[in-house]
Amino acid sequence: MDAARKARILSEALPYIRAFHGKTLVIRFGGAAMADAALKDAFARDVALLRLVGMKPIVVHGGGWRIEALMRKMGLDVRRHRGHRVTDERALTVVEMALAELNQELVSLVNRHGGRAVGIDGQDGRFIHARPLAATADGPDLGYLGDVEDIDTGIVDLLLTRGFVPVVMPIGVAADGTSYHINSDLLAGRLARALRAEKLVLMTNIEGVHGRDGKLAWILTATEAEALLRDGVVRDGMVPRVAAALDAVRRGVRSVHIIDGGVPSALLLEVLTAEGVGTALRSDAGPHFFADSRAYLLAQ
Repeated sequence: MDAARKARILSEALPYIRAFHGKTLVIRFGGAAMADAALKDAFARDVALLRLVGMKPIVVHGGGWRIEALMRKMGLDVRRHRGHRVTDERALTVVEMALAELNQELVSLVNRHGGRAVGIDGQDGRFIHARPLAATADGPDLGYLGDVEDIDTGIVDLLLTRGFVPVVMPIGVAADGTSYHINSDLLAGRLARALRAEKLVLMTNIEGVHGRDGKLAWILTATEAEALLRDGVVRDGMVPRVAAALDAVRRGVRSVHIIDGGVPSALLLEVLTAEGVGTALRSDAGPHFFADSRAYLLAQ
């Protein structure tokens, strides 16, 4: 790549850096990218860069693949019901061990790249209030699998005002002190809502949402996404993710981005370029800088 092209790419990022300076971004990091050392390191570098140019990123991470690998290593059965992992007391211990290890890895990587990351979970200041996830009428007790009852953003706000990057482990705590493992997509969405974040970024193993023509939908309004869900265009594992994204933009989050974490620097490409790499789901209300500018630039 010649110097002129590098300069054009850098200058393209300037309006996005200006528009999102001081704005809160909640980023759910998960999927295959967490298992790839190079992608994980690049993600941490990109998070540090966003913080250093004045944005306020918050990372919520998953870790299902490592949890299940550790459970099998310890001779525990992995039981599922309708996509939910049944989590008894022994399984919860493994969950907390695996997530704590991943949390510290991410914190260390962000710090290595010049950020100031701090690992936290719901026990810290009891900021994630949890309750047991309701079981279905015909299903087993899901054990220590939780839902978000409420979020006290005080500790997150404090860290952000001091220039830190919160890296959140998806563990919540009930009123009686019991810990619960919470789905990271769910937690990221609820945290973005509580903070009224500018963006919620969901990093997954797929490129985004496909429209009626089977092609990637670069931009969807809330109404358009709702229609795709209603008409069955969005299927299988994308249904709960798009539903969560829709809920977020209906409740104050300006946009939700569903992107493939397997694309190198997917986070920067989605936040700082016109083309992006996934689907941006936005509220029906405008104006909306990111989606409107992307639509304009792609039409030229």
